[in-house]
Amino acid sequence: MIYGSTREGRVCNTIAGWAGQSARAWSGFEVDVIDPLELDLPSRHEEEDGPAVRALQQRLGDADAFLVVTPEYNHSYPAALKFLIDSAYQEWQAKPVAFVSYGGISGGLRAVEHLRHVFAELHVVGIRDAVSFLNVWQCMDESTGELRAPKAAERSMARVLSRLKWWAEALRQARRTSPYQEVA
Repeated sequence: MIYGSTREGRVCNTIAGWAGQSARAWSGFEVDVIDPLELDLPSRHEEEDGPAVRALQQRLGDADAFLVVTPEYNHSYPAALKFLIDSAYQEWQAKPVAFVSYGGISGGLRAVEHLRHVFAELHVVGIRDAVSFLNVWQCMDESTGELRAPKAAERSMARVLSRLKWWAEALRQARRTSPYQEVA
């Protein structure tokens, strides 16, 4: 699971906490949380990848699927998430990605639409379904981190996780049978 925000006072902690708990409860997922705020990534891409970038690449390479939890900033996704994504290439390929987004009136869906293009370029299979929190501040109880009306989000998350798991298993088998880098 990849956090999309590094903003101070971020809502991402609450949303990702809920998403991670949902994924852990779902059979077949082992959740590795990748939080760009906790990584010692450089401030710009360097000629040679340093230890922090190589460690990130290793973690991405070990994953069979990705769940990105992202806010929407100015009709798109945060710069820290873009830097994290651009720090790897082959590690993303032939794996599925699903999204949990949040924000104001669009619920972060504009950020997700931009991310779909970026991940398609990296040969990642995007899960069509997503979980989106419209006007996120009204959806969560800030003191407990609990959803105020969880039913719709839980149904959406169940659909997302079931499809993410299906694609993860199918693509893992495909990568074992025929390594993606050898296809073209």
